[in-house]
Amino acid sequence: MRRHTEAMHADTPPESIHMMDAAALDAPGISFFVMREDGAAVGMGAFKRLSDRSHAEIKSMHVLEELRGRGLARRLLEHLVAEAMAAGVRRLSLETGSQPSFAAARMLYARAGFVECPPFEGYGLDPNSVFMTRGL
Repeated sequence: MRRHTEAMHADTPPESIHMMDAAALDAPGISFFVMREDGAAVGMGAFKRLSDRSHAEIKSMHVLEELRGRGLARRLLEHLVAEAMAAGVRRLSLETGSQPSFAAARMLYARAGFVECPPFEGYGLDPNSVFMTRGL
């Protein structure tokens, strides 16, 4: 969580950071997962149910930087999608950064079938944000 927080603050203005802290992720309506390798945490991700209970938002997806390029983020995203589907979610959306440092994340989501969309529940237009969605 510390590494995720540092990464989000590295090149995103504070008013454009939409991550949830650890306390917020430990709440009803949030499904939180930790990816482990040999017992060590290497990634995390969550989805949050929105007011339309068939719609959820991916939150706090992160894989340690030194382990990227091994397909871990793809596997984590596949797990989040499968868990959301099993929970009855029919639409999964997300907010990610528009900065160059988020290009790999945007590409990962696009390859997984996410397409850009307008801001959804609780968000407004933000030049530092890209909103994406996909049906399940």
